[in-house]
Amino acid sequence: MEQPRIRLGNADVWLELTRTGGESWQITADWCSWLTADFTADLSAAEAVDFVARMLSHLSVPAGGRFSAAVTPGRNNPLTLNAEPVGDGFAFFVRLTPNGDDDACHLQMEIDPIATPELREAFDALHAALAV
Repeated sequence: MEQPRIRLGNADVWLELTRTGGESWQITADWCSWLTADFTADLSAAEAVDFVARMLSHLSVPAGGRFSAAVTPGRNNPLTLNAEPVGDGFAFFVRLTPNGDDDACHLQMEIDPIATPELREAFDALHAALAV
């Protein structure tokens, strides 16, 4: 059975979050093959489901505005998505912190706008995979 995962972005700039087993997740990002991040993060099933639910609630708001969602608010957070409305979708400013809330060792990148229906579909698929 394939593990729950989501990939945001395009061929040049992307972010992927994949459960590798139990509470272990792989976070991988690439910016034009110049900057990359690839690290493991421990996320409970409840944290993953909560993150996806928060993303879906923001994406379900008509004419949604700017928002931010951290994967694990309140503790060492490996990933934060800041969404900026652009046209009929959102551009994302991604902050990855392999050591958790680390200002010295982090990667920030921007993902071009993604249409809101496409985002909802991707997060709905991840939500469904986590429910199994």
